Formats: sequence, C-alpha cells, structure tokens
Amino acid sequence: MSLSDILIALVPAFGLGFQVICMQLIGGKYTNKVMGMAIVTLLVGIVVYFIKRPVLTSGLWLGSALSGIGFCIGIILQVKSFSLVGVSRTMPISVGEQLVGTALVGAICFHEWTALNQWLLGIGALVLIVAGIAMTAYQEHSDQGSNVKKGMLYLLISSLGFVAYASFPTAFHLSGWDVVFPQAVAIFIAMVVLCSFEKGGHLFGLKTWQNMATGVCFAIANLGIIFSNEINGVAVGYTISQLNVIISTLGGLWILHESKTPKEVRFIIAGVLLVVAGGIMIGVTK
Repeated sequence: MSLSDILIALVPAFGLGFQVICMQLIGGKYTNKVMGMAIVTLLVGIVVYFIKRPVLTSGLWLGSALSGIGFCIGIILQVKSFSLVGVSRTMPISVGEQLVGTALVGAICFHEWTALNQWLLGIGALVLIVAGIAMTAYQEHSDQGSNVKKGMLYLLISSLGFVAYASFPTAFHLSGWDVVFPQAVAIFIAMVVLCSFEKGGHLFGLKTWQNMATGVCFAIANLGIIFSNEINGVAVGYTISQLNVIISTLGGLWILHESKTPKEVRFIIAGVLLVVAGGIMIGVTK
C-alpha cells in the first residue's frame, strides 16, 4: 500500500471516531444529534445521486431501506447509551458487538469463511473481541444499576441494527455508490418517524442544525469507506475503519473527561486493543 492508500483507508476511522466526540461536545437531545446526521446524510445522498445516476430498481430501494432503518435503530440506541454508560465504555462494546455480528453473518449467511484456516482465525478473532468487550465493561466498583443494565441492552439492540445496516446491501448484491442516495432517503424518513415519538424532541431545533457538523463527520466516513474499499479492497478498508474505536474511546476519556478510575482506564485501553486485534484478524479472513 502506498502512503496515499493508507491515508484514504484512515479517513473513515477518523470520521467515525470524531463523529462521536463532535455530537457529545455540541450536545442536545439524542433527537437533535441523530437528526443533524440525517439531514446531512440526505443532502450528500442527493449530490451523489446527480453525480452517479444509479438505476433505482425495486431491489435497490428495498435493500437500501432495510439497511437505512437498521442504521437508524443502531445510532439512536447507541447515542442513548452514551448518557447511560459513557462514550469510553459504549464505543468498544458497540464496535466489538458489531464485529462479532457482521463476522457471523458473513460466515454463516454469505459463506465468506470456506477454508479451515478462515474458521480457525475467525473464531480466534471472536474470542479476542469478546474478551475485549468484557474488559471494557469492567467496573472497579461494581454498579449494576438500572442505567448500566439499560445501557447494555440498548447496545445489544443497537449492534443488531448496525449489523443489519452493513449486511442488507450485501444480501441484495448492491454496490456502494448505488446505495448512497436511496439509503439516505430511508435514513431521513425513518429518523423523522422514530424521533417523532420523543416528547419535546425539537427535531429541527437549534441543536439539530449545530449537529449537522456531526453529520459531516459521518458523511466523510461513509464516502471514505466506499473510496477505500475500491482502492484497498473490503478486507483492508473495513478493518482499518474499525480503528475509529481508538479515537472515540480515548476521546471519551481525554476530551470529554469521563470519570474512570486508573484501573478502569487500563482495562478499557487493553480491551480496545483486543477488539482492534480481533477486527484485524477478521479482516485477514476476508
């Protein structure tokens, strides 16, 4: 890989990592945070449509819609979990669960693991990721209160949504650029519907427009991974994009100043490294 290829591969990691930090610094209700993203996603989707001009078949609309709805469920519950268990604990658990879910769907449903060495490497990767998740969830002073339990449940359902987001385009054999516009439409509509259930959500309030900066981070990451997959291949592009967990986790600790004991910080960092190592191993299996 050339230096330019590596830099392109790192774009999604930085975009996704700073997306989380950006939305937490701007603040607002979870509805403001996700609607800001949805607005920018729709605008970028419209621009991409006029550049790429995909043929909008029923299969493209259906696969993109299911993917977009999965994303909405995933991001809404992930953002809600930030206030319950913190960014530095949420992100490694979320990314770890997504890696496990997408790997299993790829291996079982899409038959991406066909050789014995792929299964051995893949299972080893999943063990590392699960161990990493357990380490990041560690609390020195045990607190299994309602917030923690609710946060972990939100994260589990959130990760299932993100797995659907990643898997449906593959299930419908859709290309990356073709998906951008119909998926953006689905994300915007689904986000408006889901957020409208929140009382006093202020869907289009000031904080929503400010959180369009969060949407810019997501758009950069989303388009960046399409470029990276085309240049570097899915295995490299997907794997390097998961490095966002390092940025978001350390950002939660050092930029957002989330309260953690020194021992908890050590466990979180060690857990993140295990999750990243597992993600790299999964990338190798592809």
